[in-house]
Amino acid sequence: MCEAKVPVHVGATKPLVRSFSSAQNVHGADGMGDIGLKLSGRIPTSHDAVRQIIDTFRSAPGEIDLVTLGPLTNIALALSIEPEFAKWVRRCVIMGGTGVLPGNVTVASEFNIWADPESARIVFDSALPLEMVGWDVSVADAVISDELAAEFTELSNLGKFAMSIQRQVREFCRTETKLDGFDLPDPITMSVAIDSSMSTSEIRKYVRVHLGDGDTRGQTIVDHLGTLGKNQNCRVVLRVNRTRFVAMIRDALAN
Repeated sequence: MCEAKVPVHVGATKPLVRSFSSAQNVHGADGMGDIGLKLSGRIPTSHDAVRQIIDTFRSAPGEIDLVTLGPLTNIALALSIEPEFAKWVRRCVIMGGTGVLPGNVTVASEFNIWADPESARIVFDSALPLEMVGWDVSVADAVISDELAAEFTELSNLGKFAMSIQRQVREFCRTETKLDGFDLPDPITMSVAIDSSMSTSEIRKYVRVHLGDGDTRGQTIVDHLGTLGKNQNCRVVLRVNRTRFVAMIRDALAN
């Protein structure tokens, strides 16, 4: 994509316990908004993703940040296979869950955690240096209006591409999450990973993932009052500097 040369490794094909659930209703069958892209080019390497993740962090312990933008199956498997893995990760920045708002797949749960709550529980119960940038942060600070999307489209071919693949996301946000525009949870998470000072409001709390079924499946329970008596295990980002975020996106698309 965009002539990038990043190697691709195939990871887990299904959650640890539950059946697979896709987000095609949000991102399209091809994950790119079904705008007719020719999905060809690089062939995945023979080295599976979990082993590659382990080997990469083993090679440079404490020097690499881990950013997750989907369900946490591969990370849970890495933790299960390699007991030392968590010690090698400098930061683990997760796009998932919610810190204060309702969910986007049930009334309580965000999709990435809901899709594989058992894996998420393993990750949140681990010794990883966790930072959670929940869907609520995206709703608060990463909603792109039609006017801003039009501006980004005119910046470059990359801008046109980046906005066009949001076609189904726009419709989902209009009908389901009731946003005036569309939000960008993955980019705003990456902005925090790139520059930790992007966070303007955050708390350190104990976060637990609920494993039950129904509306609370995959809920990220943030113990705001310390009721559970557990040690804090996560930096929970609540707000991000929107002005800087929009500028970061604008610069990336223009260049």
